Amino acid sequence: MMRSLFTAATGMGAQNLNMDVISNNLANVNTTGFKKSRADFEDLLYQTMRQPGAAQSTGQLIPTGVQVGLGVKPVAIQKLFSQGNYQHTENQLDLAIEGDGFFKLLKGDQEVYTRAGDFKLDNNGVIVDSNGYILQPQINVPDGTTSLVVDPTGQVTALDADGNGNVLGQISLYKFANNAGLYARGKNLFTPTPASGDPVEGVPGDAEYGTLAQGFLEMSNVSVVDEMVNMIVAQRAYEANSKAIQTSDQLLQLANNVKR
Repeated sequence: MMRSLFTAATGMGAQNLNMDVISNNLANVNTTGFKKSRADFEDLLYQTMRQPGAAQSTGQLIPTGVQVGLGVKPVAIQKLFSQGNYQHTENQLDLAIEGDGFFKLLKGDQEVYTRAGDFKLDNNGVIVDSNGYILQPQINVPDGTTSLVVDPTGQVTALDADGNGNVLGQISLYKFANNAGLYARGKNLFTPTPASGDPVEGVPGDAEYGTLAQGFLEMSNVSVVDEMVNMIVAQRAYEANSKAIQTSDQLLQLANNVKR
């Protein structure tokens, strides 16, 4: 059986996965704090029929050799944590991170991390995200508060009707040695893994930590134009591999028809 049949089949499978990744990126083009993904591939084994550098009977070395590749396989789907665009909302509980860092939330007993800063108040006046997970460190907004002020360093101040200010707490940010090693849990949430390293707490504005912008949201970092181009490339690669399978089939048909 011809190797090209199976080699081209691996190419079609790889481009199918590539399209899955592109589709997920496009589906989340308006998701707050979403980070796009990229599929990484590597070539498979090579069948070596002539070793490069082998010596001939005359003593001369073979310069290149003969190696036939056996296809491709997906090796990783990597999250790309480039900065997304900012959207001005004028909502005092919307916070965008300008630079590196994550917010920490408490999901039951589990600590999770997010870039999405679309916060709300629950029925107890606690700052939470859209799923009710509590922002850490926990900040309680007292009754009678007319507005909240969050400065770029994360200090939260409550103002009453008379304009008197009361500092409620400090929002921290958290960094990881390898953001791409975080485990994506959906709902804009990530959890640490041995690949990401442990979270390191810091104050917004400190060295290597971003600052906070109140009244803004960080949107998805997906570029629709880039994803459409990637989709065209994936489509044509899938088509080319399918043509390779068809051509291999035609060659086998010709071989079967040699003797009638």
